Order: sequence, then structure tokens, then C-alpha cells
Amino acid sequence: MNSKKNLSERDIYTKLIMPALEKAGWDKHTQILEEVSFTAGKIYVRGKLSTRGKAKRADYILYYKPNIPIAVIEAKDNNHSIKGIENLQVLKVKPLTDYGSPIEIIKIFGGKEKYLEALKNLEKELYKAA
Repeated sequence: MNSKKNLSERDIYTKLIMPALEKAGWDKHTQILEEVSFTAGKIYVRGKLSTRGKAKRADYILYYKPNIPIAVIEAKDNNHSIKGIENLQVLKVKPLTDYGSPIEIIKIFGGKEKYLEALKNLEKELYKAA
């Protein structure tokens, strides 16, 4: 394999990101959308005229279940910075890692059983919203 520093953005998609997602158990047919617009763009109105702004796009959107997106992945080669990427705030949710390691998070819930119960309750609520 070439050095990661020499890979193009497309190579990063195919050689690094997709294999990592598949290895982590994501189903590429039902849980991953690649290179997709996820908004139609902001609507601007001036008098009787209107126009639509640029659509927001993502390299990958990961879905927990159909119609329930939970993550946006933006791939960049080593020649580009992540500064200025507006998708960084699109979900408006703090990363789970801000709350600690998986073990620390389970302890916050009072143990594994209560953690699993909370996940089941979350799933029920997500389905109500979908």
C-alpha cells in the first residue's frame, strides 16, 4: 500500500474508510450512503424572487436504521485541512467520546444492564420520531 500521505481523497474512501466501516459491522447496502446531498440548500427570498443556496453534501452518511442518520463522515486527503468544513456541526450532537471511554459511559448509567435498557428505550424513541 502507498503511504497514506500520497493517497488521493478517492483512495482514502476505497482503501481506508469503506474497509474500516465494513470491518466495524456497517452494512454498505442499508446503513451507508456515499457522496450524497443531505439538504436541498437554504432558500433565499427577495421580494417575489427566490433562489436556493448550495446543497450540503457528505462523503458518507451512516444510518442507525432507515431514515435515522447518526453520523456524517468527511474524508480529506493530506493536502487539505478540516478547517472550514461546515459538516462538522451538522448533527449538533457532542461526540460520545466527550463523555468518556465506553467503560466510563456504562458506569454513568449504573452498569451494563441499565446501559442496555437505556439503549432499548432510545431505540423505541427513535422509532417514534421516524
